Amino acid sequence: MSKKRILITGFSGFVSRHFLAYLQENEHETEVCGVDINPPAFDYSSYRNMNVEYHTVDLLETGAVRTLLDQFRPDYIIHLASFSSVAYSWKHPIECFQNNTNIFLNIIAVVQELHLKCRVLSVGSSEEYGNVTKTDLPLREDSSILPCSPYAVARVAQEMLSRVYADSYGVDIVMTRSFNHIGPWQDTRFVIPGFISRILDIKKSGRQHGTIETGDLSIIRDFVDVRDVVRAYYDLLLHGKSGELYNVCSGKGCRLSDIVDRIAGMLEVKIDTAVNPEFVRLNDNRIIIGSYEKISRDIGWKPTISMDTTLRDMIDYYELKGDCYAKKR
Repeated sequence: MSKKRILITGFSGFVSRHFLAYLQENEHETEVCGVDINPPAFDYSSYRNMNVEYHTVDLLETGAVRTLLDQFRPDYIIHLASFSSVAYSWKHPIECFQNNTNIFLNIIAVVQELHLKCRVLSVGSSEEYGNVTKTDLPLREDSSILPCSPYAVARVAQEMLSRVYADSYGVDIVMTRSFNHIGPWQDTRFVIPGFISRILDIKKSGRQHGTIETGDLSIIRDFVDVRDVVRAYYDLLLHGKSGELYNVCSGKGCRLSDIVDRIAGMLEVKIDTAVNPEFVRLNDNRIIIGSYEKISRDIGWKPTISMDTTLRDMIDYYELKGDCYAKKR
């Protein structure tokens, strides 16, 4: 049996790192080509059963993309590269939209141009759904979309480009709308790691009571463990239906204030919160809860890791900077 050849964009990010860990545990004889604009901070040479190479490539440069794809000729492409912060997209809307849209267009245009026989996983976002009401929940793949940030609009554009190339050129593309995923190794600029790191700072200082600044804690999000997410991505690469769109979510909503309370309880400290207006997003979605019925029906995927397990593993990581991936659950 020939080795699977997998190209990962956004290779240096935490989702890619978890995807590699999943491959190590579940796949053999795999060749991986990682692409990012910044080299990874983790050791990608230590994975068993895989040949992993890394290339620093600006995906906005069509010539560089063409050379890379022509030389590696992947069987699968998992497209993770993006500016993934909604807040960043409000501060840098032109850069975010052009980057997130054009890097994806470069990839699929070259795949079509070279007539590569590979499957592309186009990773989108639950932010595409926009502001909804409780009567719209749970959000399904055929729910209306009304993106309300530059980041979300770019994700919708990526999805529409996927459909154009799938329908017009027959490019083998599977799409996701991935809900908020969290886990060890995530950058503390994101909301849940940010809560954990600041509450840990209070505990490490010896205090049993402290205050952290936050954004709007009344917001409800559907959080899914990144380890469940990468399992979904792998299964979709192998078994998803070409041209189809899939939610990747937990099917449950968590209020941000409740998550702060759970983290504080696990760390046995009392936490007060104060809203910092700078942390409040413009026109933020009030509530997002998805349905994973379609992906479960088509490929048998469903989330398996509880929120408490995720939070405990994240606390362990940010407290000790240890490897929580193989921790027994």
